[in-house]
Amino acid sequence: MSEQSGEPPRGAGPHEHAHPDAETYLRVAAALVVLTVLEIGVFYVPAFRPVLVPTLLVLSALKFSLVVLFYMHLKMDSPFFSFLFGAPLLLATGVLVALLFLFFGTLTLRGAAGAG
Repeated sequence: MSEQSGEPPRGAGPHEHAHPDAETYLRVAAALVVLTVLEIGVFYVPAFRPVLVPTLLVLSALKFSLVVLFYMHLKMDSPFFSFLFGAPLLLATGVLVALLFLFFGTLTLRGAAGAG
């Protein structure tokens, strides 16, 4: 509310949330840099070879979440917008995982049939 007129500030709706300040954006950017350096480091460490793909997927998911929450402002927006973004993302992920299992199973069965 404006102190002099008693009216809400221009553009302020009843459910508007305060956006982060520049310091928060810089911290998120620093976290993204650190996660990127970790991704590069994990790729070059031989001990991570057995779990390379899952590790990189987790690190990428963390980076994706930070970008979506802060730079796309889903953290501060209405939960409806988060639903509009998240529901198709979950559906696409489910379809992708189902297709991976389908094709992995097909390749495994072909390999087993051809070996005998």
